[in-house]
Amino acid sequence: MRLSVRLLLAMTGIALLALAITTRPVARANNEPAVFPIGERVAIKTPLGLRSVPIPTDNPPTRETIALGRRLYYDPQLSADGTISCASCHAPQFAFGDARKVSVGVGGKTGTRHAPTVINSAYNAFQFWDGRSPSLEDQAKGPIANPVEMAHSLDGVVNRLQTDSKYRELFKKAWGTDQITIDMVAKSIASFERTVIAGNSPFDRFYFGHDKKALSPAAQRGFRLFTDPKKANCAVCHTIGKEDALFTDNKFHNLGIGADTRGNLNDPGRYAISKQDADMGCFKTPTLRNLANRAPFMHYGSFPTVKDALAHYIGGGNMNDHLDKAIHALDFLTFDERDDLLQFLDSLNGPLPENIGPPPDLAMSPSPDKKAGY
Repeated sequence: MRLSVRLLLAMTGIALLALAITTRPVARANNEPAVFPIGERVAIKTPLGLRSVPIPTDNPPTRETIALGRRLYYDPQLSADGTISCASCHAPQFAFGDARKVSVGVGGKTGTRHAPTVINSAYNAFQFWDGRSPSLEDQAKGPIANPVEMAHSLDGVVNRLQTDSKYRELFKKAWGTDQITIDMVAKSIASFERTVIAGNSPFDRFYFGHDKKALSPAAQRGFRLFTDPKKANCAVCHTIGKEDALFTDNKFHNLGIGADTRGNLNDPGRYAISKQDADMGCFKTPTLRNLANRAPFMHYGSFPTVKDALAHYIGGGNMNDHLDKAIHALDFLTFDERDDLLQFLDSLNGPLPENIGPPPDLAMSPSPDKKAGY
């Protein structure tokens, strides 16, 4: 199997269950009492190409928690100085990712990794590039307390929201109490993020909808290359199932990104979490959906375009002691075949749901501008 493009475009950037099927409950912070949403439960509508969104047993989506989570997601009050929101680094105009190589937090501090997309993160078995969070609820707390991101404290966020009469009202409607907790904050954000899903792309209409005219001849050739074990074989990691296509295996791989000419890695990746030698320099395979506005690519924002990222795999990656043994050059692919692969990847761009942008009455922090990365 040719991991070079089996992990094709791990740039950017599963237990799939019906909405009513249970998943593990979310761990509570600081022994807080369990609080259950009280509002009107809703089913998250999934587009062609995706299965029902997995839902934790203790955080079923309601109209009220989704609306509250949407507001919290875009509100810079969650940061210490009121300048950074979740959307500052996961912006809708950039496919819920970041235009910058690495994200910029409070006071202009820079992180060490590129912000991954929120799109379809509801299906992730792990969150963050290194998989250190098991759920969206757990992940939502991380950036708030990170000193180079929002640089706040969890208690500080709760105290700030508690003084806001509008938030007290919204939490009361969503959770049955105006005594705000950090778990309510995290669960609300997670409920909103579970609505940020994309499918119904030209590929989905071609493959799942059986519309043979949905893909151009070039994109169809690219699809065959993408799935052919003797060719690009991208689908070995960017998976396509019989009933859905997440374009990720939810596993971790070393592609040599960030390795210098001596093979030294600048980031231990999954190893920092697992302490397993096999995980040194490994990062989670991201989805390939909606790449058009997600540049730059890879966990380090190494490549400004999809074509540049593809070239990394064509060349066989960067050598290091922990490089996945399956990676080798794909320079046997012709230039026409490479163009066909790019055409196929372009067919994975699908529409996002309505009502996932910032609330009209909310003052937002600014985000950078750029053009698409093709």
